[in-house]
This record gives sequence, structure tokens and C-alpha cells, in this order.
Amino acid sequence: MWIFLAVCSAIGLGFYDVFKKLSVRDNNVLIVLMLNTLFGTLLMSPVIVDCLAHGSVGLGDSVAGHARILLKAFIVLGSWLLGYFAIKHLPLTIQGPINASRPVLVLVGALAVFGERLNTLQWCGIMLGFVSLFLISRIGAAEGFSLRGSRWLWMAVGATMLGAVSALYDKYLLRMYRPLEVQAWYSLYQCVIMSSAILLMRRVTPKAAGVGSAFVWRWSIPCISLFLTAADIAYFYALSQPGAMISVVSMIRRGSVLVSFMYGVVVLRESHVRAKTADLLILLVSLALLVAGSR
Repeated sequence: MWIFLAVCSAIGLGFYDVFKKLSVRDNNVLIVLMLNTLFGTLLMSPVIVDCLAHGSVGLGDSVAGHARILLKAFIVLGSWLLGYFAIKHLPLTIQGPINASRPVLVLVGALAVFGERLNTLQWCGIMLGFVSLFLISRIGAAEGFSLRGSRWLWMAVGATMLGAVSALYDKYLLRMYRPLEVQAWYSLYQCVIMSSAILLMRRVTPKAAGVGSAFVWRWSIPCISLFLTAADIAYFYALSQPGAMISVVSMIRRGSVLVSFMYGVVVLRESHVRAKTADLLILLVSLALLVAGSR
């Protein structure tokens, strides 16, 4: 069951990246991000209302529980902030593979922290995935995006690292709290943090912070939160299932790169189509091996 949920989460994340690309193109990144946190909170508000209606604040009604969720909110916001700027300035066929490399860090953390062990099929799947991501990164370098000359590439790397930290932290949180409560409260805290930060920057350094730049409303903006919330719900429930392995769930979720890649190639007509298609096939084989090894 947790494999199916992880696949559903991957599909949702793929569309999330597409709508994110559509929303931040020639737009104010910080305002788009703030609206994303707002819509995400509204989507999860029934969980918070239910807790309060029963005289509870959720998460075991403990200050420590909410402090842990507040920490997650900061980690995720940091990853999103870097990722939003990266996806605005990088092609989807470059940003996607960088984000898809997150399981490398998650795997190391899962082995070191949680003592997870992989079987032969799973190891083969992950190794093939790494080969695919390496080949895609080489194509990206040929398109003029290198770590030496692109700050947006570094932002993409930073977003991936923080995302890996968040994934490992989720496994810890879900040992203590219900998935929907975790998602609802960290969505609320993200909205409060982001809204407060924008109000502060507008007063202090609007030009330096980029908050004062033009914002254009697009209907793709609420779709970001819609698909992300659906993907996260599937993700949290996958991790809460008995026997769920964070390293495998994380790798399957990176299959979202297939959706964004297809959009980048078919709709945006990004270059090196044949080479990227071959790499996508390698990634599909790696995911199939992961699924087969997890049965």
C-alpha cells in the first residue's frame, strides 16, 4: 500500500512542479510562495478546526510537539524559497533532475539514522537512478548551466539538500504524530512565517528583498497548493504504513521528474530531446526495480 501511495505522491509532485513553473515565470516569487502557503493552510484547515472543536490543539497537546512542527516549517520554507527561485530561472529539464537527486542524501541519512537496509533489486534500482541523474546533469552542463557560473543552480542544490533533511525529519515526526495533524499545523506555521516575513521586508528593504516587484495573478497559483497538498497527504500516509522505508519512498517520489520533463520537452520545447528521453527510460527502469524489490 505504501508503494502505491508513494507513486500517487510522485504524480502529484510532477504537476506541482509544472504549475510552479507557470506561476513564477516573470512574476514575484515571494508573493507566489506566500499565496502557496495560504492556500495550503486553507486546504488543511478542516483538520485544525476539528482539533479545536474537540478542545485540542493537536500533536498530543504539547508545546514540544508544536515546536517540532515549527522547526519543520522553517526547513520546508527554506527549501521552497531556494527551489522557487531556481525553477523560475532554470529549465525544467535541468531543475527537475537536480531535485530528483534528493534520494542520494536521503539514502545516506536513512542508512545512518534509521538503520534501513535495501535488498539487491532496490540497490540496483537506486544505482540506475543515480546513473540517469548523472547523465541528465551532463546534458544540463552542455546547455550552459554549471556550478561555477550559475547561482540558480546552487539554489537548486540547496533546495534539494534541505528537502532531504525534511524527508528524514518526517520519518521522526510520524513516529509520534498523525500525518494529517503534522501537515495541517506545519502549513499554518508556514503561512504565518511567510506572511510575517513579507510584511517585514516591505517595511525594511522592499527593493533589496525583491518584494516590491510586480505580481501577476494566475490561476496556476492555487493549483500549486492543490497538487502539493494531495502529494503530501499521500506521502505522509505512505511513511506511516508499517514497513515503509523512507529511502524507497523518497526515490519513488522523485519519479515526479517524469511529469515535469515531459512538459518541458513537449510544451516548452527544451533541447536535447533524444538524450533526455533515453535518460527518462533509465529512470523508469530504476523505479520499476524499486517497486519490484519492495513487494
